[in-house]
Amino acid sequence: MDPNAGHPRRWPILGVLVFSLLAVVLDNTILNVAMKTIADKTVGLGATQSELEWAINSYTLVFAGLLFTFGVIGDRTGRKRMLFIGMALFGLASLASAFSQDPMQLILARAAMGIGGAAIMPATLAIISNVFPPSERGKAIGVWAGGVGLAVAIGPITGGVLIENFWWGSVFLINVPIVVVSMILIAAIVPESKDPKPSKLDPFGVVLSIIGLVAIVFGIIRGGYLGTVASAEVLLPTLFGVAVLGVFVWWERRIDHPVFDVRSFTNVRFSSAIGMMGIVFFAMMGGMFFLTFYLQIVKGFSPVQAGALMIPFAAAQLIFAPLSQRVNERFGGKLSATVSMIVVTAALASYAFLDQNTPVVLIEVIFFVQGAAMANIMPPATTAIMESLPREKAGVGSAMSNTVRQVAGALGVAVLGSVLSSSYRGEIAPALTGLPAGTQHAAGESIMATMTVVQELGEQGQTLVKPAFAAFIDGMHVTALVAAVIALLGVAVVARWMPGKPRPVEQAEQNEPAVV
Repeated sequence: MDPNAGHPRRWPILGVLVFSLLAVVLDNTILNVAMKTIADKTVGLGATQSELEWAINSYTLVFAGLLFTFGVIGDRTGRKRMLFIGMALFGLASLASAFSQDPMQLILARAAMGIGGAAIMPATLAIISNVFPPSERGKAIGVWAGGVGLAVAIGPITGGVLIENFWWGSVFLINVPIVVVSMILIAAIVPESKDPKPSKLDPFGVVLSIIGLVAIVFGIIRGGYLGTVASAEVLLPTLFGVAVLGVFVWWERRIDHPVFDVRSFTNVRFSSAIGMMGIVFFAMMGGMFFLTFYLQIVKGFSPVQAGALMIPFAAAQLIFAPLSQRVNERFGGKLSATVSMIVVTAALASYAFLDQNTPVVLIEVIFFVQGAAMANIMPPATTAIMESLPREKAGVGSAMSNTVRQVAGALGVAVLGSVLSSSYRGEIAPALTGLPAGTQHAAGESIMATMTVVQELGEQGQTLVKPAFAAFIDGMHVTALVAAVIALLGVAVVARWMPGKPRPVEQAEQNEPAVV
């Protein structure tokens, strides 16, 4: 295959890859609407709050910890093979999740889904880089990002429809037909590719990367659960993870066959794009965390209605993501990304002005504007990351990009979730003084916990509804402003370090080594 012409079936291949990714991305959002049902002792598994946390977090821990490793293994052993195996694992684990008999089985099955997801995600982007020439790669990545945005948006809607019409396991069972069709299409259409000059394996580096990432993500998640970063349960694993990754960096710089050449971070295009992506996902995922509660509890929308409200965000992604590369080529990465980051910052700050009476139309406009800005950030950033590395190392670049997304998103939920929790507990405390001590503590953990107590108390508990809504809205305002400040840091990173005009296509083609 001529690397400058691309694969003759590259656009059908892209369609297969986007469809294959649908199950993984869908699963990241579809589970949230099923949590309340899974916790029910009659129609669910009777899972406790802690068990529900681990049902989500076991997937995230394994997924983030193995992304980097599976990207490397895919480059070495074959990306199509890794994608096919990942889909099979994900499908079987989804089946196990759907028919789990107790919370522990669900937690373990979700961890197995994380293994499959970690094999799928980096392989899709690596194959895109292999089959598309430099002149079309940005557009292809834009389509890929638009597909991801669509899956994120339809997840809550799909979950709501399934929960209202079927049992809770259907939110996992829906993955199985997607996986089966994907595996057939992958086998028939997607070509195999790998690094033509594979380096020796670096098992010590692989183990260090897994341990370090898992420890850090565990610390982040634990911080969100405890609502503080001052606990030893948060600080010890996080600091241990940082120390292990420090050893990993030292080891990778020392050997001549690293699983990932950390010297790539000396490339300003790579490091600024990675930094921008991390900051965007930190602010975005943390923001989505409080918006879920705002729409479903304060505004009173059902899961299906709340999911439908995210359609403008998805529509903006679908409209602007494929066009983002043209904007990037015309104005340069620095200007387009800086303006987009400013718009994202403004959108996050605008959430500080929402209240119980905010018109739905205004919320929809904000979602559309934020989605459009996000669409003009992620594809150029992803393209910059992928083009900063040799083409045969595409799996490594993809894995690093997605690892940063997962880690930054988890950190955003943990940190911004802690801000929301602390603010809410302080605001709601005066309204809970008449309750027993144990009930006061439980009811003050979150607005969900307060509303549970309201239902248990019946008519007597209705006096807590208004203070709970007011406390949550105040906490959401504080959290939104913190998210906006974090996004503002992204503006500074982009304006200072992101390169301007992209490399000419002709030069990029000359620098691209052949891939077999």
